[in-house]
Amino acid sequence: MQLHVSPSMRSLTISSNNGFIDLMKIKVAARHISYRTLFHTILILAFLLPFVFILTAIVTLEGVNKCSSFDCLGRRLGPRLLGRVDDSGRLVKDFYKILNQVNAEEIPDGIKLPDSFNQLVSKMKNNQYDAKTFALMLRAMMEKLEREIRESKFSELMNKHFAASSIPKGLYCLSLRLTDEYSSNAHARRQLPSPELLPVLSNNSYHHFVLSTDNILAASVVVNSAVQSSLRPEKIVFHIITDKKTYAGMHAWFALNPVSPAIVEVKGVHQFDWLTRENVPVLEAVENHHGIRNYYHGNHLAGANLSNTTPRTFASKLQARSPKYISLLNHLRIYLPELFPNLDKVVFLDDDIVIQRDLSPLWEIDLWGKVNGAVETCKGEDEWVMSKHFRNYFNFSHPLIAKHLDPDECAWAYGMNIFDLRTWRKTNIRETYHYWLKENLKSNLTMWKLGTLPPALIAFKGHIHPIDPSWHMLGLGYQSKTNIEKAKRAAVIHYNGQSKPWLQIGFEHLRPFWTKIHVLLFLQGGSWLILLVFGIRCENTRDSDVFPIDVAGVGRQ
Repeated sequence: MQLHVSPSMRSLTISSNNGFIDLMKIKVAARHISYRTLFHTILILAFLLPFVFILTAIVTLEGVNKCSSFDCLGRRLGPRLLGRVDDSGRLVKDFYKILNQVNAEEIPDGIKLPDSFNQLVSKMKNNQYDAKTFALMLRAMMEKLEREIRESKFSELMNKHFAASSIPKGLYCLSLRLTDEYSSNAHARRQLPSPELLPVLSNNSYHHFVLSTDNILAASVVVNSAVQSSLRPEKIVFHIITDKKTYAGMHAWFALNPVSPAIVEVKGVHQFDWLTRENVPVLEAVENHHGIRNYYHGNHLAGANLSNTTPRTFASKLQARSPKYISLLNHLRIYLPELFPNLDKVVFLDDDIVIQRDLSPLWEIDLWGKVNGAVETCKGEDEWVMSKHFRNYFNFSHPLIAKHLDPDECAWAYGMNIFDLRTWRKTNIRETYHYWLKENLKSNLTMWKLGTLPPALIAFKGHIHPIDPSWHMLGLGYQSKTNIEKAKRAAVIHYNGQSKPWLQIGFEHLRPFWTKIHVLLFLQGGSWLILLVFGIRCENTRDSDVFPIDVAGVGRQ
């Protein structure tokens, strides 16, 4: 028997060899795959297999968890081989689900947390933690860091409060040396102003400024910046009021450093006959009330719930506890009509300002029958500084406050105010001021906390004439993001807040507006006094000494 296959592989023939012809033909179906096609297929597979191997290795190395099944490997390789994106969206959803579970659970007590993220990763690798354990430890670490940051912030605010309530060594030494100079140098005791200029002190054709302060250097900056910026300095009269202990040093400074042609008068509160206990009984109660003194000088952390208080709120509360708020010097502005009975209009200035423009146009502003020309602090681009309404100063849960005041009423600023004293004398502003001070004392300071502005907001209610904000720019003592260009254009810049320019906690980029006046003072001949300011000479003191401010703002150990 013979088997014969045709070359085309389409037929098969079978024959026998016994002499008889026995043929059998079988037709085979047509072939669908050629040798050439098969060869090309094998060639392509041989080319692709190394890439499949490399891709498999990369996927395995990239994975955090090991793939121990073909199903796992298939889920990873499948999208890549087919050119589709991976299932990261599903993984993110699973991660969110784990985070929500962890957020709802309590963190176990005594859990040992790594000190850094690197330690956390190392711990995860060594202990083979699952995703939930990782999320739990990450949450515990973040909460621990948040607590530490809050505690650090509150400590910083407390230290800043103590720094703001202290007197730098240079200023303290300056006062001591000037007091000594007053007692030993006749030129330091000369009359201010000279006798022939005394009538000018009550002449209403001059521009009268009133400054109440115990800070000698700050007073000199205010006076000198006003004179240097004025177009008519010969029309300027400064009335400086200070306390009894600072009077000698303040007098000596301006006696030895005249600001001619301007006129300067220095008086102590003890030299005003009108300032008696009978006329200011409320202020005496404020200074001597035990609860008040404890509030301003006691433990500021006692009773404070820091867990429910933001650092910004705590900073505001600390600022409200500044000892200056119970100083008589800080309340004197409410008695201006009585202290200067012969004057019709004055501009009252705080000691933490710098004058950069001529202020004589202020006397030409028509107040339209109002008493107080002031900048309103509820309108402006700076939402932190210029967003103050009555709700920011008063406790409207108190029935008396809620009954008489509107929380949405716009507040205004102290620091630079035009006072029409003739109109003021026709009002009951002082009596209203005293009444509300008494009510707040009776309520144990539950109606407001912040110093002298709240009772003034009530007393001057209906007596305010808004002036252009360019006259008075606020916030340089607590807003580090103050617009420098606007500060340059402002007539008066005000370092209200804790970061005074003469303190180390003052903002470095805002201090040059103030310190440039020092350079001018030095060039004008007060060199030995300027050296004292920086503490180069000061007997009986150490470099580390700090002298906190007492009730009257006088340095004490």
